[in-house]
This record gives sequence, structure tokens and C-alpha cells, in this order.
Amino acid sequence: MGSGLSSFLLICNSTTTAPPEPGLGDLPESVVGYILLHLTPQEICTLASLNHAFHHASLADFVWESKLPNNYEMFVSRVFDDDKFCYNLCKKDVYAKLSTPTFIDGGTKNVWLDKGTGKACVLISSNGLAITGIDDRRYWSWISTEESRFCSVAYLQQIWWFEVDGEVEFPFPCGTYTLYFRLQLGRSGRRFGRRVCNSDHVHGWDIKPVKFQLSTSDGQKAISQCYLSSEPGKWNLYRAGDFVVEDSKVPMKIKFSMTQIDCTHTKGGLCVDSVVILPK
Repeated sequence: MGSGLSSFLLICNSTTTAPPEPGLGDLPESVVGYILLHLTPQEICTLASLNHAFHHASLADFVWESKLPNNYEMFVSRVFDDDKFCYNLCKKDVYAKLSTPTFIDGGTKNVWLDKGTGKACVLISSNGLAITGIDDRRYWSWISTEESRFCSVAYLQQIWWFEVDGEVEFPFPCGTYTLYFRLQLGRSGRRFGRRVCNSDHVHGWDIKPVKFQLSTSDGQKAISQCYLSSEPGKWNLYRAGDFVVEDSKVPMKIKFSMTQIDCTHTKGGLCVDSVVILPK
């Protein structure tokens, strides 16, 4: 599509000494709108600057409604309060609002519509997860950081029984999604204006693998496991598994967990930022 659009723009911008002939500006707006239906939102915005016909067609509701998921009204109801969302917005503005990351559920979740796929993206803060021992400062502490969208992460110093659980219910558009845990070995910070990482507490993750699990309200299950052996100071997405949404009219409930409960050894030096759900 990208190369086709480039060729299309080249033709539009070419000059000629021949007598004036009907051009793109003479196309009916309905025809231009049909062309835009087959383009991505980014390409639509690019073509909107060509001439008045493309500009007006790029504002048409039927063009932008085709870029919204079938259940976008459920998406709106889940993300926005009635008094914070104007229901007489044009479809382009609805798309713009939904594709802008928005905090919900007391700031513990961040959701938006992916511009490339038109599907939902969901982040769940570590503050919205059930973490074993989180209230015991001998094991866990909260660290303020600019490296998290939620401005803080849970930091594990040392523990025997490691378990993180959570769940989310959301009206996902139809499609396949992948659930990840965003983790980092070591505790990062800044010293003299430079990013540094303290890895003194990192231990135990190379002895036994961590198990990741997820299950959905319609019976899907996924299990994976791996050693946390990445370089300290580097954020990584650890895949728990995939799930498929076939009925977008019914909100999907997902339960997920991350465990390492072999009590023959301790483990520590881990930052837990969030759980990330992205279209596959």
C-alpha cells in the first residue's frame, strides 16, 4: 500500500503543459470517499491535503467508521464516563479519542486503539496486580521512575515464594492477542544525569524457570516458562501466551499469573512494571 500511495502522490503532483483536463479535484466526493476506505488512517490524513475533494471526503463518517472496531460503542462505554465523552462527535474524532492512550480503573490500566490494526491495547500497572508479600518492605518496595507509563514499579529485593496474579475484563475487538509481562532485572536509576543500574540483588532466576499462565472466560488456556536471564537494566517483554476473541459483543475476562514458587532457594532483584496485552 505504501509504494502504491507514493506513486499515486507522484501522479497527483506532476505538472503538464497539455490543456487543462479533468483532474482529481473533479472527482465526486463519494468516489474519493470510496478510495479512502481502502487506505490506512495515516494515508487518509496524507491525502487530505491534496485538494478540497480529498479534504472533505477525509472527514466523512462512513470513512472513519470503517476504521473503528465493530464494538467501538462498548469500547467507548468501558473507557469513558458519560460526562467525559461527547456522543455527538464525528467518527474521525471518536477514532482520535480511542487511539489516544487513556487511563481507567483508578489509573491502574492504560488502554487505546492500535492505529495499525484497529484492535485494543491494554496495559495493567503493577499497582493493579496481586503480588504476594507486596506490603512487606523486607521483600518489596515501590520505586518512582520515568521508565514506566504508570510512573512507578514494584521492586523485589528477595523472596522465597514469588507470585504475581491479575485479571482484566475488557470488550476486545475480534482478533488474536498476546499477553506479556514487562520486567527488568536490576534496579535502574540516575546518577550525575546518567542512567545506571544496580544489580546487587539479582539472583535465583537462573536456577528454575518462571511459569507464565493465562486463562480466558471462554475456556482458552496458555502456559509458558522461561529463565529470566536477560541483561540487568534492560526492560523485556516476557510472553505468557495468546488468546483469540471471536465475539466482540461479549467482554472477555482474562486471568493471568507469573510464578516461581520453588522454595529451595530465594530470588530477587526484579522490577515488575506491568502486564501488556497487544494485538498479534
